[in-house]
Amino acid sequence: MSDSTAKRKRILTGDRPTGKLHLGHYVGTLANRVRLQEEYDVFLLVADYHMLTTRSGKDHILDVARNARELVFDYLSVGINPEKTTIYVQSLVPEVAEIFLLFSMLVTVPRLQRVPTLKEVMHDLHIENPSAGLLIYPVLQAADILLVRADLVPVGKDQESHIEVCREIARRFNQLYGPVFPEAEGLIGDVATLVGTYGKAKMSKSLNNAIFLSDDEETVRKKVMKMYTDPTRLRATDPGNVKGNPVFTYHDAFNPDVDEVDDLKARYLKGTVGDVEVKKKLITAINNFLEPVRARRAEYTAKPGLIDDIIQHGTEVVTREGRETVGLMREAMGMTYFKK
Repeated sequence: MSDSTAKRKRILTGDRPTGKLHLGHYVGTLANRVRLQEEYDVFLLVADYHMLTTRSGKDHILDVARNARELVFDYLSVGINPEKTTIYVQSLVPEVAEIFLLFSMLVTVPRLQRVPTLKEVMHDLHIENPSAGLLIYPVLQAADILLVRADLVPVGKDQESHIEVCREIARRFNQLYGPVFPEAEGLIGDVATLVGTYGKAKMSKSLNNAIFLSDDEETVRKKVMKMYTDPTRLRATDPGNVKGNPVFTYHDAFNPDVDEVDDLKARYLKGTVGDVEVKKKLITAINNFLEPVRARRAEYTAKPGLIDDIIQHGTEVVTREGRETVGLMREAMGMTYFKK
């Protein structure tokens, strides 16, 4: 990094390589990442270790290479600039594992059992007996964040509790050994959680209720037309509910024509507009939003070897950062007894 960027604060964020990203990811974190790369040094990881907490089978591991590339294509398509954001693969940086091990000594099992997302993940994925890795997921996340000594972490609302664990670990380390780490803060997206197309549950790849950033126009049309609306509304002339209605949640998030959205809401409440019209206007809004995303994706996919080059460069940068952080940790802890 140049002298002009070294003084800027740092951001760490990332995603598990389990498939393509969707609109929920965009409103939850991606939009902030694009905006903040102009103000901060951003580190963006492909979190393959995190994937193993719920998908440890060899078939999932063999899918990492393909899924990692899909992730990076999604990053680039929404406007993340590899010249401003360092993109890397988690498992290619060995210092992640060492920091994770040292941090695991600083947090108790009861504290991790109180993290609300543990029960949520177990429920959503029908896990009866979670692995130790799933329990200590927030500790690994803290290792990712503090390896690059990040100041800010753009996350979805459901990950806020993980950031608090990270802050506690940083605080504990600094109290015991000396001031090495910042206490990173979480940054929640404008739409903290985007409900899935079927309503109720949040948008999720595993629940098959997502509109993906890479979906074409016809796929978007089909998914929107199948969306849940107001289950109590039997006819288009019945007054409907706007609050909690997924179609209007999406209008608020992706339709920039505020007057059109306000008109649709007013007529929906009175029973003077049908679901079909509301959905057709949403289809237009989402496809307009995705048009430049699709164009950028096509531009990048036409460049063979680009993704591998971006990942290799980013991994080299973060490996250097990791070595420096481990050195600072060992020095502060007094673990230099056999240092050459």
